[in-house]
Amino acid sequence: MDEPSMPTPPAPSPGPPAPPIPLTELLASKELGLRRIAGPAEAELLWVHTSEMADPYPYLLGGELLLSAGVLLTDPDRYVARLVEAGAAALGFGVRPVYEAVPEALVEACDRYGLPLLEVPPETPFTTIARAVWRLMAQARHRELRRVTRAQQALATAAARPDPVPAVLHQLATQLSGRAVLLTARGEEVHAAGRRPHPEAAAALARLARVVARERPGSPASATDTHGDTHLAAYALGGGEGLVLSLATRHREPGDHTVAGIAVVLLSLLAAPHQGADAADRSAALVRLLLGATPAEVAPLLGPDGPWTVIHARRSDGTTPDALTAGALGASLGSALVDAGREDDDETVRVLLPATAREVPPQGDGGEAPPHPGDGEEPGEPEEPRQPPRPPTVPPHPGWILGVSTPTPLSALTTADTRAARALAHAEATRTPLKVDAPVTGLAALIPPDQAAAHARTLLAPLTPPLADTLRCWLSLHGSWDRTAVALSVHRNTVRQRIGRCAELLDVDLNDMDVRTELWFALRRE
Repeated sequence: MDEPSMPTPPAPSPGPPAPPIPLTELLASKELGLRRIAGPAEAELLWVHTSEMADPYPYLLGGELLLSAGVLLTDPDRYVARLVEAGAAALGFGVRPVYEAVPEALVEACDRYGLPLLEVPPETPFTTIARAVWRLMAQARHRELRRVTRAQQALATAAARPDPVPAVLHQLATQLSGRAVLLTARGEEVHAAGRRPHPEAAAALARLARVVARERPGSPASATDTHGDTHLAAYALGGGEGLVLSLATRHREPGDHTVAGIAVVLLSLLAAPHQGADAADRSAALVRLLLGATPAEVAPLLGPDGPWTVIHARRSDGTTPDALTAGALGASLGSALVDAGREDDDETVRVLLPATAREVPPQGDGGEAPPHPGDGEEPGEPEEPRQPPRPPTVPPHPGWILGVSTPTPLSALTTADTRAARALAHAEATRTPLKVDAPVTGLAALIPPDQAAAHARTLLAPLTPPLADTLRCWLSLHGSWDRTAVALSVHRNTVRQRIGRCAELLDVDLNDMDVRTELWFALRRE
């Protein structure tokens, strides 16, 4: 007699809102007394169903543990074949009162078709088995929710780090025990974390990423595949300029898709450019600048009227920030105007921070709102003057060293950029996370700016720009040779030589406090 052909199970129906239960967990429940007597040991249970029909196929969804006492069992071979065709996960056969033992023909059929067969003792009601499965499902669901909650907290904490994109990828790779890669639409690796998969699996992952890369209409938002024993997944990031999150894991567990979805949302927010009217205004400003407009003409498109602050930033660990990390710093500072680095200095991020608008407090007694026209107010009266925008307060940012300029009008942004660079150098030299360039106050502010600038130009005329910068830095660091060398990235002997040259050209004694004070005043006004 020829061996029967193996029926092909249908595509499984959507499962219940709980993870599947391994058959081994159910068998481990000693109080049930279940014993596997045929078929494979591995199976996943999605449901429990009891039926005494000769052919329960029309009533099965797939993934069931089917319980039966064999009341209408006449052809064990066809019965098992139909169960496998319906996608049943296992068969539980209750002995007594119909059968004193599990029929041998049924055991042979389950072995032949690869369907796990469980012997249910007479003292175990089918409802007890069903209750045990539902209890195991509830426990598994609870474990899954706790795991997802912990993963969500870990990913959110990673997103708040100074390098949020690499940190989120690292945390995601840890949570899934696999490889997490951020790829461009062309398959170029931006960031990655976790153990590298086999080269063939990595190539398959790159191909899968191109499937979801949003370079053409109709691309799916996600895709999955397998390569050997490696599970692959790719997710398109919303608004991320074609960026794709790709995952490679050796095991797929309940909750993995949810954890990956949380990471997709976070990475989409971190990697996406600012959208909406603000982005349109920035684009318009750029176009007008390229077509010959002046900064003063395009400034209203970039933010409210008022002072602007320039920020220079470098990573405290000395690494070079990429565009995503720089953009995340700008977002945390509240600005989308970020320069991730220039050719001559790719380690410094520059952020242009506009002033923030002040809210006008309500007028009137007792906290009442201001009167509206027509409510006892004479028509035509002028409205309350709008308060000017206030300069932003820049706090320290972990993982970054910041140099912040004094809030300045648009016409003096070049000077503010220079002052922010000096503040950053001062912060690095003094090993402080934040240095704000102090505005001119006190007695120095009493002198008219034009007269002060003229005096500074005359006094400092003998000095070249490098010598003036060295003298300014040296005075700001209280004459420290080592700190000045660190701030200027030169040798301490170079600092000594330059300061000596300044003393010669100016014909002054730099050990005299009065001389230092006058020079500092001039350098601040230059």
